[in-house]
Amino acid sequence: MTSAAAPPAVVGVVGGGRMGAGIAQSFVAAGSRVVVVERDGATAAAAMDRITKGLRQATERGTLAGRTDFTVPDLVTVVSSVTQLPRHTDLVVEAVFEDASLKGELLAAAEDVVHDGCVLASNTSALSVTELAAALRRPGRFLGMHFFNPVPVSTLVELVLAPDTDAATLAAAVRWTHALGKQDVVVKDSPGFASSRLGLALGLEAIRMVEEGVADPEAIDTAMRLGYRHPMGPLRLTDVVGLDVRLAIAEHLHATLGERFAPPRLLREKVARGELGRKTGQGFYRWQ
Repeated sequence: MTSAAAPPAVVGVVGGGRMGAGIAQSFVAAGSRVVVVERDGATAAAAMDRITKGLRQATERGTLAGRTDFTVPDLVTVVSSVTQLPRHTDLVVEAVFEDASLKGELLAAAEDVVHDGCVLASNTSALSVTELAAALRRPGRFLGMHFFNPVPVSTLVELVLAPDTDAATLAAAVRWTHALGKQDVVVKDSPGFASSRLGLALGLEAIRMVEEGVADPEAIDTAMRLGYRHPMGPLRLTDVVGLDVRLAIAEHLHATLGERFAPPRLLREKVARGELGRKTGQGFYRWQ
């Protein structure tokens, strides 16, 4: 890996939530111009606020990997439709919630706007990139770019290949991943890829252990941190990712891979109560 690679000049990020804003922040810091697509004025303002705050905090902490002499409004534009993406965009990363129909619709709309050489990518953590590619006229220019939360400080990007992804698309994605100062892992498309599949298996088993009264969340997480040197235990990580997100992935893998990914009752109950983790202040832990 090398951070000397050049980033894409112009990046489109479809969706300005926590993940999308983190992706946008990372590309701005690396030197790209970024156009974020959000649906209305309120969500657009929230997206710009996330990006601005993230860059300011990273600068104050001295953790910003890349340029620091920039003004965010000069490098980040927020638009309300993928039809407003610049034609000369080099990379479009879709980062909306896990809905295959919506993702396919947005990717197809972006493909109609940008030039033929633009790489299209989805930040999906579990959905089939092969199925998403089916919505496109040029599937060879598409792949999964699975970033990890929080994006600015996570060092991993999982690159997921559909059967038609061409070599030039993968080479560009690898180069741009390195330009962000991150490490790529390349996997073939399969349910949950490598990271989500293994991470979810551990997380679901930890939830079952809480449900069965084996141990409390802190004990389970401490065992994994100290015994296996995980930087964060599986239950705290579930809170960070979002219990609703974990449930959606579990339901998808349950449908595609079978009973071993059946969501535990406790996970369903917490999501039903609105205990979604850090973003709501309560999950397996209480968050300030």
